[in-house]
Amino acid sequence: MKKFVSSFIVLAVILIGLLIANPFYIIDEGEQAVIVQMGRLTDVITDAGFHVKIPFIDDVVRYPKRILAWDGEAKSMPTREKQYIWVDVTARWRISHPKKFYESITTIDGAYSKLAEVIDSEVRTVVAENYLRETVRNSKDSLGIGDSIDMEQIPTLIQSEGSREPVARGRRQLAEEILFRSRRMVPEYGIELIDVVTRQIRYSDELTQSVYARMIKERNQIAQAFRSEGEGKKAEWMGRMDNERRSILSDAYEKAETIRGTADAEATRIYAEAYNQDRSFFDFWRALESYRTTMPKFDKTLSTDMDYFRYLYSPR
Repeated sequence: MKKFVSSFIVLAVILIGLLIANPFYIIDEGEQAVIVQMGRLTDVITDAGFHVKIPFIDDVVRYPKRILAWDGEAKSMPTREKQYIWVDVTARWRISHPKKFYESITTIDGAYSKLAEVIDSEVRTVVAENYLRETVRNSKDSLGIGDSIDMEQIPTLIQSEGSREPVARGRRQLAEEILFRSRRMVPEYGIELIDVVTRQIRYSDELTQSVYARMIKERNQIAQAFRSEGEGKKAEWMGRMDNERRSILSDAYEKAETIRGTADAEATRIYAEAYNQDRSFFDFWRALESYRTTMPKFDKTLSTDMDYFRYLYSPR
């Protein structure tokens, strides 16, 4: 009986010791880990689930498997023509090789420091190799007002566009070059760089006023081009309207004269027919119509011995 109790006590002590040592661990989804045994990496765990380690010997170092973000600080750097600008970039990355990551960097904070070192260096190199216009504009930019302008219809804009320095590569291609150069540097650290995005490019205080002045000048040129184009269209439409008005008036005058001539001819025919039917009555009627028109205009009549008044004073 005593032997049994002793065995039970030993077994309980061993069980308690195992529970205290905690030989079991769980890797969550979105996690990966490396097993370090006495300072030496012995295993890499990438599958989520329940795992066992050697108590007091194995150490589990966990790393995230998900995509992480790196946010750099805005830094002032010179362009090819020695114009200083502020550049702020951000990047997305993940740990692709936990073994290399642990052996070279070990911690996430160390990874952020390494990314800052690599990306900032490449950004500074690319910016220094290119002109200011390449870093702030895209190769397909026109005058900064979008694609709604038809350059073929506005000669002034064509001249203004031709006077500006051409953009061979542009901001997007420079960002791709930064990403390409940075990617070559980070695989040895077990890091995969997914993208590098230029979050902000800001002119230095010395450049701000000159850039604003140039932007105002360019937009004034564009506005003047629109005004000139509008004045030309206005003159064209006014000319068309004047020609149409003259044509309408000419046609109306021709029709009016035709109608008037037809009416005069018809009146003449009617008068002729009436005159031929009774010439004396026709003369009498025409005389009365003339009296009605002219008599109210006479202030006095000095003589009535006129053939014109024959119907007024004739005894017949």
